[in-house]
Amino acid sequence: MGEERPERPVEADGTAHLFSALGKQIKVFREARGLSQKELADRVHCSLDLVSAVERGVRTPQPDFLKLVDEALDAGGVLAAAIPDVREALSRARTRHPEWYRGYARLEGEAVELHFYANAGVPGLLQTAEHAESVFRNRRPLLGEETIEKRIADRLDRQKVLARRPAPVISYVLEEAILDRPIGGRKVHETQLRRIAAVGQMRNVELQVMPTDCEEHPSLDSAFNLLVPKDQNHQIGYTESQGHPRLVTDAAEVRLLAERYGIMRAAALTPRKSLELIERKLGKR
Repeated sequence: MGEERPERPVEADGTAHLFSALGKQIKVFREARGLSQKELADRVHCSLDLVSAVERGVRTPQPDFLKLVDEALDAGGVLAAAIPDVREALSRARTRHPEWYRGYARLEGEAVELHFYANAGVPGLLQTAEHAESVFRNRRPLLGEETIEKRIADRLDRQKVLARRPAPVISYVLEEAILDRPIGGRKVHETQLRRIAAVGQMRNVELQVMPTDCEEHPSLDSAFNLLVPKDQNHQIGYTESQGHPRLVTDAAEVRLLAERYGIMRAAALTPRKSLELIERKLGKR
């Protein structure tokens, strides 16, 4: 699908210079400690590509990343001190999704309820930066470097909805196969599983896993989302299959999606059992 010029959200608000300056500072501290990019990546448990992209100013350094790097490089709080400014910059950044996705992205960002069924991949709101990078880097046809960086930044920006106040009601039904597919390699996958578990423990989130050995299943079609828009009392749906997105507003069709989702939640593991399953999978690594 065609897209506008690949532009990271921060470019629109002129905050790219902040992230570029932080990348340069990280490089100075790293070299002063005699560390390679790979050695720093190992210390903060992230990918070499992430460290390289941040130092080059083409990847937004997230607050958690800055905190870990500050400690790993013994920067004395210099990098961590920028975290409030980074959060402010990210909060002002405009999300520039592809045209075909913007309608849903706007509704998602303001929704009072969000419900997700995923059967092929980790939903965007749950993805780590490294997982998202692997997804976009291996997509076919191949995406350009700027487009990959834009997609990652937009995806992470969407995740602000998880911490929004008042908090939306959120639920997930994830097929177990998603938890077993090591996208990005062992280390990236382990971090991704921990991220899913962490979100699953949020008070406003109910996360359930549909076991692979379940003998009955009401929805073997594609993944779908359900949401309740702000200031409204009815659900709408969203589906996306092989590059064909669709916002579902017909009441009868939305009811069918909601019915399938309800049956899946009843058949899936409870939220507690689901988190225990994720912990067991982590223990085997």
